[in-house]
Amino acid sequence: MASVYFDHNATTALNASVLEAMLPWMQEQSGNPTSRHVYGRQSRDAVEHARTQVAEACGAYSSQVIFTSCGTEANNFAVKGMAHHKPNAQILTSAIEHPCVTRPALAMQALGFISHQIAVDAHGSVNLETLKTQLNIPTSLVSVMLANNETGVIQDVVAIAEMARTAGALMHTDAVQGLGKLPLSFTDLNVHAMTISSHKIHGPQGAAALILDKRVDIQPLLHGGGQERNLRSGTENVAAIVGFGMACELAAANQKIYAAHTKKLREQFEQGLSTLNVTIFGNQASRLPNTSFFAVDAIEGETLVMALDRKGYAVASGSACSSDSTEPSHVLLAMGAPADVARGAVRVSFGANNTAAQVADFLGTLRNEILRLKQLTAIAA
Repeated sequence: MASVYFDHNATTALNASVLEAMLPWMQEQSGNPTSRHVYGRQSRDAVEHARTQVAEACGAYSSQVIFTSCGTEANNFAVKGMAHHKPNAQILTSAIEHPCVTRPALAMQALGFISHQIAVDAHGSVNLETLKTQLNIPTSLVSVMLANNETGVIQDVVAIAEMARTAGALMHTDAVQGLGKLPLSFTDLNVHAMTISSHKIHGPQGAAALILDKRVDIQPLLHGGGQERNLRSGTENVAAIVGFGMACELAAANQKIYAAHTKKLREQFEQGLSTLNVTIFGNQASRLPNTSFFAVDAIEGETLVMALDRKGYAVASGSACSSDSTEPSHVLLAMGAPADVARGAVRVSFGANNTAAQVADFLGTLRNEILRLKQLTAIAA
């Protein structure tokens, strides 16, 4: 197992305070939150307290928080559920969206919708002029992520939301990577729906939420007992929801400290990269403070990731949810990167517990592994 973890955009370790909050709901008898007896009422109170914590962490009202099992479910819920307000129109997603946004949009074509992508520029920012032209066609939904999981590039969601609203479209943003890393306000973003997730902020896996404007008519993905305002049926995962609430409270309280700390680590890291003749993606745009996405010429990203893992460093070659794919990063291809460059991409995403000493040691190891791999390539040639 790797001794140094630099893959916080993929998932994060459970915070000790979060686990402490969850344990009573895992070890002791608890009730179904829909039950009328005291055990059920206690569970309901715990869920509603967590709902308030989540809402406060992202500038929303508790009545706007719909709990789901994961970010993928929340994004599917948004895309499939919201598009129905304008049948047979187009659904626009950015060319750099996570597959759990783009694939539901493509699936909606079977119901008469049209799925189109919005181009991004070489820095990974959505092309607003292209979007303006695309919105001349009747549009049901626009979905653009707040910050990209690979490059860390932050989008101008406020401007995009205003354009969508003017065109009569609903606006959704996947803010999974933004929560805890950026100041986050559902109200200020002016979107109709926003996705957030627990395990990206040191909460448990198995909990997420769609923050939803109550005026939006959305179709449920799951039908059943009518939980979550009849929008997401199924017995609530009380322990995970309680943990999610606590994680949100801690993430909001520590956001500024986290951002300053991880940005300093990223700056240290990228200064070291400057001596290694690498390409850093999105570094001319506004980015998440903790994220660096780079490629080394003539070295496959997967090869370098595996080599670094053997040396005790956990990094990624892109999105963890797409790690079974051998294709180049679709994000980098959308940015115009050549396929051979995109195949070399490696993502480093720092966390609150990483240190400058770890970064310094990592740079030394990275330099040695790059030299070793290039020597092997030269011998093979």
